[in-house]
Amino acid sequence: MTATTTSDPGPSSPGPLGPGSLDLVALRHTVTSGASADLGWRRAHLGALRRLLVEHEAELLDAVAADVGKPRLEARLTESYVIVEEIDHLLAHLEEWTAPRPVSLPLTLRPARAHVQLQPKGVVLVVAPWNYPLQLLLTPAAGALAAGNTVVLKPSEHAPRFAALVEQLVPQYFPADVAKVVTGGVEETTALLERRFDHIFFTGSGRVGRIVMRAAAEHLTPVTLELGGKSPTFVDDSVDLGVAARRIVWGKFTNAGQTCVAPDHVLVTRAARDRLLAELAAAVHEFFGDDPRRSPDLGRIVDGRQHARLVELLDGAGGSVVTGGQHDAGERYIAPTVLADVDPGAPIMQEEIFGPILPVITVADHQQAIEQITSREHPLALYVFSEREDVRDAFARRTTSGGMAFGATVIQFGAPQLPVGGVGASGTGAYHGRASLERS
Repeated sequence: MTATTTSDPGPSSPGPLGPGSLDLVALRHTVTSGASADLGWRRAHLGALRRLLVEHEAELLDAVAADVGKPRLEARLTESYVIVEEIDHLLAHLEEWTAPRPVSLPLTLRPARAHVQLQPKGVVLVVAPWNYPLQLLLTPAAGALAAGNTVVLKPSEHAPRFAALVEQLVPQYFPADVAKVVTGGVEETTALLERRFDHIFFTGSGRVGRIVMRAAAEHLTPVTLELGGKSPTFVDDSVDLGVAARRIVWGKFTNAGQTCVAPDHVLVTRAARDRLLAELAAAVHEFFGDDPRRSPDLGRIVDGRQHARLVELLDGAGGSVVTGGQHDAGERYIAPTVLADVDPGAPIMQEEIFGPILPVITVADHQQAIEQITSREHPLALYVFSEREDVRDAFARRTTSGGMAFGATVIQFGAPQLPVGGVGASGTGAYHGRASLERS
């Protein structure tokens, strides 16, 4: 197979493809034949993925909006734009990153020479979640293709319109021995995980992540797991609290809080507490108006089950409502909500919230905040709002997280130059940019 095969359209109506009919032999042969080692092959297929996105962006975003209830502008910013940036970054550095890297040898082995050469693994399975169905399916796929692998794409069953569209579009841009789409629910995913892949990329909950890891262990298949957890935010009185509040509100309530790296809760010092609460309420009003239900910028909860779970967490949180608190099951609506003085033992503080509810907890100082953070599982993200160098240094030295940002939230996820990954319960492995090329 040569790179020119990407221009040959596949069947226009592929029909349902179950895991049992999936031809992994053909997908793997593309790699073992040496075809995918060629940089021209990789560039051609990355280009095909980019064309799929650009030429069908409107349809893809409409499907995401229909499935998830995400505002269109937000979907473009956080879904399609991110993938195009990722592809362009991979293309710009592909030759540099895949070049053999010479290494020095000890004197006893000279005059021998040695180098490190990245090689494709084979067939990569990408299992995507519903909250960012486009980005979290195709960003890992871009990294896998750049690394010279073939891909099997499993979109979430909770985004059915999007899944059906991807199943239709992928054969129009990729040969069957380069990329395949498998749709369906738990049964189909379980059947897929029984097959031997050469790498598995999964984004989702820790509970399902453990299932994926156990299945992969049967074949000793390496995995990249991007999970989640309770990503904390620390704020003290050394920062502009108005700016901090707007950045926290933006990061928290994007996609109605259904973001794995969203601020889960805020730990604020006593000196900053009252002013921060007022600024958070003001920022919510600034972003979403007098009636957030009518705001075109506020998304909805993905389904009734998630909505009921969030309402139960809200009702059992204790404390007081600073702003928000309203909800409507019929519309899958929950107002952007800020809570103060939440009971530390309440369920909302024991599990990832994954919705538009922001508990604010008062701490004596950054030392107490660090103690609370390190008493939990390592988070996927940690955000620190402080202008004090000793405070920033303490968080950098004493905490462990998938990623940490000072003075901002969420934006690290949109930088292809930065690897994204978790630690322990928040995930294993990393991707984006060079990390995708080297680890997938």
